[in-house]
Amino acid sequence: MISQKKVERWAVFETALKTCETHKNPFSGVRLEAVFRSGGRSVKVNGFYDGDGVYKIRFMPDTVGHWTFSISSSDPSLNGVTGEFECTTAAGAGNHGPIRVVAPDRFEYADGSPYKPFGTTCYAWIHQSETLQNETLEALRESPFNKIRMCVFPKRYAFNTAEPELFPFPGSKERGFDLERFEPRFFQGLEQRIEQLAELGIEADMILFHPYDKGHWGFDSMSSDRDEFYLRYVTARLSAYRNVWWSLANEYDFMREKRKEDWDRLFQIVQECDPYQHLRSIHNGTKMYDPSSLDLYDHAKPWVDHVSLQHWDLTAVDSIRREYGKPVVVDECCYEGDIPRRWGNITGDEMTHRFWEGTVRGAYVGHGETYMHPENILWWSHGGKLHGTSPARIGFLRGLLEEAPQNLSIIDSIKDVPVLGVEGEYYLLYFGIHRPAGRQIQLPEEAVYTAEVIDTWKMTIEPLEGTFSGACAISLPSRPYLALRILRCI
Repeated sequence: MISQKKVERWAVFETALKTCETHKNPFSGVRLEAVFRSGGRSVKVNGFYDGDGVYKIRFMPDTVGHWTFSISSSDPSLNGVTGEFECTTAAGAGNHGPIRVVAPDRFEYADGSPYKPFGTTCYAWIHQSETLQNETLEALRESPFNKIRMCVFPKRYAFNTAEPELFPFPGSKERGFDLERFEPRFFQGLEQRIEQLAELGIEADMILFHPYDKGHWGFDSMSSDRDEFYLRYVTARLSAYRNVWWSLANEYDFMREKRKEDWDRLFQIVQECDPYQHLRSIHNGTKMYDPSSLDLYDHAKPWVDHVSLQHWDLTAVDSIRREYGKPVVVDECCYEGDIPRRWGNITGDEMTHRFWEGTVRGAYVGHGETYMHPENILWWSHGGKLHGTSPARIGFLRGLLEEAPQNLSIIDSIKDVPVLGVEGEYYLLYFGIHRPAGRQIQLPEEAVYTAEVIDTWKMTIEPLEGTFSGACAISLPSRPYLALRILRCI
């Protein structure tokens, strides 16, 4: 029997087993699974081959108490292994468990702590040099971001043409790839980065497929059985990490060889193989500047937890929230930068504006940065350092929301401007590009309120004189990108 004294709640329990057998293909020729039990509950997990004759089982305990497990395998030397451990009450600093959806517009951690996504995109950062990866982690440590979109497969772009050292499958562009096996060293490196992100309190939104291979490596055009083979291995390795999300694809509709029913099947494979049901979504790509051609996957389907949206116009989230009744994460609203592509050269103040516009409309907006660099190191693909002006302002917004009541929702009683708040208690109005010299507001007659003008760019909060009740006129400085915060005091 394998005995491990203690495992922290929502941490990774892992056991490694050395086989005495020889298998032609240990990645596909061996069935390996374990059943974990505590009280009257049981959870089945799949194991995986990690190279050098070693198989592993990973498990994320979510219930405090005594756990036992038993392993079943087609390999006689692995079959019948049993073990036990204690799941402890105390979680380490920053360990709140995995994220879940708790309302049509709200996420929270498994321990009940609120979670508001403030994400960024670094598609291929794990495919860069170790030095650049470490630089990315340091930049994230100082950033306001608590979620990162990142690819399992490498990307092929004009700004990213270097060949990675390792790939999910063994091989290279020159030699070809063995799609019947995996490269454990690649996944071991990926897992190290996921663990480091967890230490920083950052969710790893794992993009499982994308169209940017462009025939260079062939990962974007694998057969359906190779797609399934890949998904089963990835979920077996990564599901036990509490900070993992699943994005089935980035710009899924650019992968022309897959139909929507194929994505249905791939979603269901992930749903079946992930015993913890981490968040699942899929990201659109079709002409985000042309609303008539927006081709969203049907996010009403039961295996989709939230909407992952690419759209430049943040007012669009109103209708999308109403249509799907699920949290809307605008993972791409264009990028702050100066590259020639239209999607990659908005200003820092425009990025800040889009964060505010989406937030007060009840969505969660993602950041990206694409400034030209002498060595073509762009944050959105490579990571490295942040050069833009929006991250500090995004951090300011995040701080304001963390101070606010946690049950914020859209308020419709105040017209002609988006408002987030708690009716009768808290109001956050955002005027965006408009610059009114004043605002007529109808507040409850029986309560008394104070008001503050927030400059979203200067990151200042200016209290207004006096108090306000009922029908009142509030003077404003007539500048763009201002917000107004109204708080009940009596």
